[in-house]
Amino acid sequence: MCGILGWFGEHSESDVNNFNTALDTLKHRGPDDRGVFIDSHVALGHRRLSIVDLSSSGHQPMIDTCSNSVIVFNGEIYNYVEIRQELIKLGRKFISESDTEVLLQALLEWGHEALSR
Repeated sequence: MCGILGWFGEHSESDVNNFNTALDTLKHRGPDDRGVFIDSHVALGHRRLSIVDLSSSGHQPMIDTCSNSVIVFNGEIYNYVEIRQELIKLGRKFISESDTEVLLQALLEWGHEALSR
C-alpha cells in the first residue's frame, strides 16, 4: 500500500524540509518510488508501491499537463481498464497504464460523478 502526504498553506524552506523528512518516514509504505509536488500553497508527496503499472510512467504525484491538475492516489480501481477505454473514446490521451491516470482523466472529464463509475 502506497504512502501519501499532503499539506496546504504557505510554507518556508524549513517547512519543505520537514515535509520531505515526513515523506521519507513513509518509505516502508512505498519503497519503489518517491515523488513530490510543491507550489506556493500546496505540497503533495507520494511513496509508491508499484502494483498496476510498474514503469516510471506511473510516477506520482501525477500531473496532467493540459489542465495542470495534480493527483496523488492510494488505492485500486478494479474497472479502470473499462473506464480508460470509455475515456479514450471521448478523446482523452494516456501516457501510462496506471489506474491513477485513469482516475485523474475521469475526474477531469466527469468531475465528482467519476467516482460513481
